Amino acid sequence: MYNDLFHIGRFTIHGYGTMIAIGVLVAVGVAILRCKKQKIDPEPILDLVLIGLIGGFAGGKLLFIIVEWKNFIHNPKGYLGGSGFVVYGGIILAVVIGVIYFKLKKMDFLTYWDMIMPEISLAQGFGRIGCFLAGCCYGAETHSHFGVVFPEGSFAPAGVKLWPTQLMMSAGNFIIAGILFLASKKLKKRGQIGSLYLILYAIGRFGIEFLRNDHRGTVGVFSTSQFISLFIVVIGIGLFVWRTLAEDKKPVVETAKGTKKSSGEKKSVEDKKSAESEESKKNAESENSEKSAKKEETATDDEIKENESDAVTAEDAETENAETEDTEAENTDAEETEFADTILEGAASLRAEIEESLAEEGAAETEDGEATE
Repeated sequence: MYNDLFHIGRFTIHGYGTMIAIGVLVAVGVAILRCKKQKIDPEPILDLVLIGLIGGFAGGKLLFIIVEWKNFIHNPKGYLGGSGFVVYGGIILAVVIGVIYFKLKKMDFLTYWDMIMPEISLAQGFGRIGCFLAGCCYGAETHSHFGVVFPEGSFAPAGVKLWPTQLMMSAGNFIIAGILFLASKKLKKRGQIGSLYLILYAIGRFGIEFLRNDHRGTVGVFSTSQFISLFIVVIGIGLFVWRTLAEDKKPVVETAKGTKKSSGEKKSVEDKKSAESEESKKNAESENSEKSAKKEETATDDEIKENESDAVTAEDAETENAETEDTEAENTDAEETEFADTILEGAASLRAEIEESLAEEGAAETEDGEATE
């Protein structure tokens, strides 16, 4: 209930804006984590956040001006500042802009709508704490022990006990966020989570309006927000029943790699890839087995050829050795024959010389005998 948290020089940090900023950061962080977990490209979430901020501000301010039209005409500047919004105006305009944007981008709005709505409720919970710090959206006077007293300078009346409707709405939004997170595990058809948010928020908002006491316009016996809540509940129930009974078509979403795929196609592609991967592994194993068999067969053939080559080489070597031995034997025989011939020739020559010598001696003895005679 203290809107001015602290000061940095002349700059003041306000509780309302701080809590809204915290809510947006938490919502974006949780949404991105959920997208990555579900293998959905988180980039469109950032687009939705930007659309939500622009549409929320413009739509909330526009509906507030419509509700306060008579006062706005007399003091336009007083209604164009940073205060004075109607949440339903922001929700409605943000949804309309989101549908148009996703239609132009040819992406499935319902898938991302389901993804972001639990986080939107989470952000609203933090935003309502900001309302409590600023004192806006205050409750009616009460004597209950749960009543709170706002200080001077708040939007709420000071010095009296009021219902802390801001904290009640904050708790309600956190509870709705929890329900949606749990429901997202059970409800798988597109649009169910988004439509469930509309139903739960509208019912909660319709009830809390009975305890509020800030000026927000009326339509008959209902406040403006209660009147809108009646239509939102009907629309939410209609959407939920329609999406539950409808055959869920394959939505076009952005995958983590940025290629457009449907959730059904995505699963199919993943299954196909898995099957192809297994088949590739089997083919690779088969090819490796065939290659191994071929290698073994080739190795066996090479061994046989090598053995045959070795055998031929051995035979050739043996033949060559035999030829060499024969040649050597022939050479030896020739040498022996030549040696024998040489000896015989020498013997014959010696015999001839001896015979010649004996013949000469015989002739000499004959001559001597004749001479003696």
